[in-house]
Amino acid sequence: MGYEPPEITRVREDYPTTREAVAMPSSSPDALKRDVGVEMDVWIAAATTVEFQIAVAPQPGAAVTESLSFTLNGNEIEATEVIGEHGNRIHKFDVGEGKLLANYSATIIGRSDPAPVTEIDLSTYLRPSRYAEADKFFGFAATEFGQYADSETLLAKVSQWVATRLHYVPGSSDPIDGAADTLLAGAGVCRDYAHLVVALLRAVNVPARLVAVYAPGCQPMDFHAVAEAFVDGNWRVVDATLLAPRQTLVRIATGRDAADTAFLDNHKGSITLNYANVRAVVDGDLPVDDVEELVSIR
Repeated sequence: MGYEPPEITRVREDYPTTREAVAMPSSSPDALKRDVGVEMDVWIAAATTVEFQIAVAPQPGAAVTESLSFTLNGNEIEATEVIGEHGNRIHKFDVGEGKLLANYSATIIGRSDPAPVTEIDLSTYLRPSRYAEADKFFGFAATEFGQYADSETLLAKVSQWVATRLHYVPGSSDPIDGAADTLLAGAGVCRDYAHLVVALLRAVNVPARLVAVYAPGCQPMDFHAVAEAFVDGNWRVVDATLLAPRQTLVRIATGRDAADTAFLDNHKGSITLNYANVRAVVDGDLPVDDVEELVSIR
């Protein structure tokens, strides 16, 4: 059995129909309602162990209703929930050959508490990692951003620099590309933008990490990746792609880079992702995102 925070109404082993969320007063300025989810079709060519990270992380302070199901060739599968750092939720199970369908939906009402800050995080997220190789950028980052002292200014300058330096081109990068590859290519998708932001921030001594999110308003709609940096005592979100308003993002998984936040992984065997239909909407109008404002994922 997995850890079950009291703030979330969680669907467990039998994955019944979504339960009713706790209502919040509509007059509350924080009564934001977000509906998110995904349908995935995966072909299992040879028996394997699969891991999904598609369920939202715990949202303390918000009301969450969710449902999750997995079926292989029409037969329901029970998954083991493994809780990782920052509340990352991995749903893991062994599966034989055939057509695997994953269905997840969640409704989040209200805003969650800001992400906690720990001393180990402030150490871990200064270090180079697989896809955010900060050590390759020390000299370059010092030349480009060394004249800026405070972390808030560095966050703005790095984000603006990446936004203007890269072109958003779907299919332009490989899953194994890191921040250095992205800089040389001059193009990428959301994870590439986030990796480069994270690497540059770490290179100028600002703790930074990658967050996989559901992103209402994102075009094209898909799983989205953004950077999070420790600025002014809190984790602040930065999205150099400018594809979605930061105020509506819903946290799925948090980590050093994409190696920690992949929505689907497998061990041994062989799989093919046929499609993933991601949904993320808000009730009402999308907020206007002022890029100069410090925003936290809530």
